[in-house]
Amino acid sequence: MIDHADADSRGLTLPVWVAAAARAATEALLGRPFSASQLLELPDRDEPFAVSVTSAAVLAGGEQALAISHCDPGPGLDLTRGLEIWVFVQWQELVVGVDDELNVHSEAWLNLVAGKGVGTLGSGGEACVSRFARELLSRNLYPLVPSGRGLQLEVVLPRGRDLAARTSNAAFGVVDGLALIGTQADVQVSASPDQLQQTIEQLRRQCAASDFCGAMTLVIGENGLDLARQLGLAAQPLLKIGNWLGPVIVAAAEAGVEQLLLLGYHGKLVKLAGGIFHTHHHLADGRLEVLAAMAVREGLPLDLIRQLGQADSMEAALKMLEDQDPELVRKLWYRLAATVEHRSAAYLARYGSWSIAIGAALFDRQRRLRWAGPQGSQQLAVLGVTPEDSPISLSLP
Repeated sequence: MIDHADADSRGLTLPVWVAAAARAATEALLGRPFSASQLLELPDRDEPFAVSVTSAAVLAGGEQALAISHCDPGPGLDLTRGLEIWVFVQWQELVVGVDDELNVHSEAWLNLVAGKGVGTLGSGGEACVSRFARELLSRNLYPLVPSGRGLQLEVVLPRGRDLAARTSNAAFGVVDGLALIGTQADVQVSASPDQLQQTIEQLRRQCAASDFCGAMTLVIGENGLDLARQLGLAAQPLLKIGNWLGPVIVAAAEAGVEQLLLLGYHGKLVKLAGGIFHTHHHLADGRLEVLAAMAVREGLPLDLIRQLGQADSMEAALKMLEDQDPELVRKLWYRLAATVEHRSAAYLARYGSWSIAIGAALFDRQRRLRWAGPQGSQQLAVLGVTPEDSPISLSLP
């Protein structure tokens, strides 16, 4: 059975819509008639899936083709909704090189170019593309490329740079546009009740496993999951969660978790220190306000606290503090990590009494594990992991 486009092709991640446009453009370059429904081989599905494309045509001169698609992430809050995607393709010579891992000659048949609006790893760097996205392109384009030829593929997101300013991409070194990331075809709507229920069901399955020993790490987003694996935290169950932190913490306690570690980007976890347990930016922010409140408790000068409140972003506020007093920033972030633990325990206490220790560990915009609260430091030590900044003693009011 083959799925079909239109209604069924909604709710897909950005790389899928890019791959559909890329396939349509390549078919145009081959002189084939345009099809508004592109059948894609998806790495995480057993059968081809039809994805809609708006248009495709060969450009003047016949050496390049363009196809356009429009992203539809399905229901929920997603800034890529309606995002227009342009994909330009043209033939190129094969680049013959050596695969260092396999020590064999290889032919680089696909040259992916980051056009306007596509995020790169640093200014002028490589396109920020996930392994899933690259495999998706390879599966669907390689069979179309004539023997002895290569393909240059340029992706342009006309609104990509503007939309990227509303994300935390820059915090992870991605600049100039939206990253083509994702680990699956289907969108995970982190703000939807359905996604919450799926997360809780997955948590319960992990806790019901015969080898479960009472410890678990909740990671926020793909960057948190990737970092957790790099740090070796997969020695205990890892669960990537969305924005419903509060209900998931309660579900973890109910499922018998005794040691719970919250790992996330500091710009996300800071909200928990302010008592905000649903962290989607459409519903609540308050990060600068929480940071200012922490600064008051640390006794920062009043004029510095005023500057914090007037900063354009969290990153700008931290940069200002780091320039003036790095040690003060260190103290501020340890207070924040400890407050995340304290507020999380207080949140849980509203719903019942469980024997559970909640730890918090925060990473920075370079994806370095920097700070952990008292509980988080202990839990990380058991796993043989130490934050880069050594802990300090704090007393919470």
